[in-house]
Amino acid sequence: MRRRNSRLRQQQAKPPSQLRSEEDVQALIQTTEGVIFISREPITTTKLVQYARLHSGKEARQLIEQLNTQYDKTNCAYRIEQVAGGYQLMSRPAFAGWIKRLEHTIAPQRFSAPSIETLAVIAYRQPVMRAEIEAIRGVGCGEVIRQLMERDLVRIAGRSEELGRPYLYATTRAFLGLFGLGSIDDLPMMEIPMQLKVPEAA
Repeated sequence: MRRRNSRLRQQQAKPPSQLRSEEDVQALIQTTEGVIFISREPITTTKLVQYARLHSGKEARQLIEQLNTQYDKTNCAYRIEQVAGGYQLMSRPAFAGWIKRLEHTIAPQRFSAPSIETLAVIAYRQPVMRAEIEAIRGVGCGEVIRQLMERDLVRIAGRSEELGRPYLYATTRAFLGLFGLGSIDDLPMMEIPMQLKVPEAA
């Protein structure tokens, strides 16, 4: 019994790839590709493990790397990108002009200048109070925030400990997906003042 348990522990300690035959790995690569292909939004490694019956998130990432290697070797017009905390099959930037000509292509979202400014402040300062946003922009932005929330780009991330416990705002996964970001850490570097005096009237 001890020897059997020892063998089981040794097998569990081996990387998943060593427990798969070459045929099994190839089948899993195809399954992983199929799952990502039909997914309408970025799919997480947790769901990939579930749907493709993989051993772990690490194995899912390894299979994605192999798929991208194949795509790069054959100069495919697409590859799998990490977006909004998940993975999605996306066309390469070089083909954007051609794809836009397709009639069924979803029209890009358009933003007003106030919306872009408000969204940028929230993205870089999140979680952030409305008073801080208005202090930075110099104008009221309650209506703009409401519109961004309706478009599922901004969410309420909790309440501040300040007087009155105002709402704190942050961006959503939809925001990451719209701008092709894997996470908030992928935002371009900018020098944003960390300390900002919020007017008492706000």
